[in-house]
Amino acid sequence: MSRPSYLALHDSGELPRRVEAARALTAECRACPRECGARRLQGATGVCRAGIEAVVSGYGPHFGEEAPLVGVGGSGTIFLSRCNLQCVFCQNFEISQRGHGDVVSPPRMAAIMLELQRLGCHNINFVTPTHQVFQILQALPLAIESGLKLPLVYNCGGYESTQALRILDGIVDIYMPDFKYTDAETAKRYSGVENYPRVAKAALREMHRQVGDLAMDGRGVARRGLLVRHLVLPSDLAGTAEAVAFLAQLSPLTYLNIMGQYRPCYRALEHPPLARRPDADEIERALRLARAAGLTRLDGVGGC
Repeated sequence: MSRPSYLALHDSGELPRRVEAARALTAECRACPRECGARRLQGATGVCRAGIEAVVSGYGPHFGEEAPLVGVGGSGTIFLSRCNLQCVFCQNFEISQRGHGDVVSPPRMAAIMLELQRLGCHNINFVTPTHQVFQILQALPLAIESGLKLPLVYNCGGYESTQALRILDGIVDIYMPDFKYTDAETAKRYSGVENYPRVAKAALREMHRQVGDLAMDGRGVARRGLLVRHLVLPSDLAGTAEAVAFLAQLSPLTYLNIMGQYRPCYRALEHPPLARRPDADEIERALRLARAAGLTRLDGVGGC
């Protein structure tokens, strides 16, 4: 089994510097591209409504993720509360928008990681980590000192700060971002953020620079690399053709999950274009577009 990259940073003494860099990014918050300036170290909350303490809504082995993450032991998933996006169709809105969960100290976060490792999970999968990078990095040295040796998965919405991602260089082994939209106005209307396509493309480039294409061991379990999710929205609101063209240009070996499970949730029914599921033809069209762009590593489809 390959060695997670963060162990080298821990051994060299570099990891504490990264923790401090993440703390500085949170002081007047620039942890995400909103750069809202909330003084989170002093207890303020920003647009995401997250403070200085980590909040976890749940954790455990997850067998519903992509096959390279699940393997036989499951993905060790930690669901973090709140989100820097405000998607009107979020399927996990109780967590992302309403903040359900429990405050977790750094020692407790470290203990959760170690528990997932003991349960036989193949990785530690942080879901919606963007606004809690500092909190995660506070806990990581404690987990390492107690024997953590699983790769970390950064499972995010794609609206990421390249400055924050550079802090994570050599810490995260597997990036799993969404690539939600290729039209800025659509992103603003349905997720409440500015310039999503530009920001997401820059983040994807930085992630790929750090970890490259998804690499797996002999069991087909992911060890390092980039895995992208693209949710098919009704009436092509996600802009699939442009999304897959960009990913193919990034690398024709990009591992992509074309996700067909959209359903109207949260406030989607307030927005008529989002008030239905995509039909089978729309999902098949998205797959055809991905293949036509030259992408062959499609999750759940032959050739992965």
